Amino acid sequence: MEELDLKELLTIFWERKAQIILIILVFAIIGVAYSYFLVEPDYKATTKLVLTQSSENSKDGSITQADVTLNSNLVSTYGEIIKTDNILKTVVSNINNPEITIEDIKENVTVKSVKDTELLEITVKNSNPNYAAQIANEIAKVFCERVVDIYSISNTYVLDRAEPSAIPYNINHIKDVIIFAFIGVIVAVIYVLISNILDNTIKTEQDIEKIGGLLVLTTIPDYTLENKRGGRRK
Repeated sequence: MEELDLKELLTIFWERKAQIILIILVFAIIGVAYSYFLVEPDYKATTKLVLTQSSENSKDGSITQADVTLNSNLVSTYGEIIKTDNILKTVVSNINNPEITIEDIKENVTVKSVKDTELLEITVKNSNPNYAAQIANEIAKVFCERVVDIYSISNTYVLDRAEPSAIPYNINHIKDVIIFAFIGVIVAVIYVLISNILDNTIKTEQDIEKIGGLLVLTTIPDYTLENKRGGRRK
């Protein structure tokens, strides 16, 4: 491959600017079609739980150091308990919706603790925003009830209930179009470079010198003269 300097590259790209623009536009249109018509919207719903003092250990309503230590130790444990089959089976049974299964919930539920707090966030993803909120709230409800059975303490409280979202979390039209347009730029550049490499036609006297190693002494311009009336050529 002949080495090209920056000026030659810019010249090549400029001469093919129409093709480059066309390729970018095609990919941008594909991005619009993908974002608006091909991506199935998914929605998120989040409910928050806070670990409070145990009602048995605190008679005056104050939080003791023992409560703080216990809650800190239980945050990660609670996060794993929430995703167990025992909890999710009860959730599915309570919702009683054939479209909602344990497997679907397992794949689309995440539980995380908020750093340096006793807060737990339960997030559920679903193609139906109402289902997402319903599942998240039911998980929180069942879990709070089950904690009492497991640990014989009541130290969980639903701080924020999940609400259906009107905006899908997995769709960003502008971002999708920009990504596809950028891909179009890359494809256009590769196309221009490859087509230039495969093009072995002679266009300038410099091409003759490069390919044949011959010295060009002079050139004969190709031109035609026409009279003003468009008559015979002279």
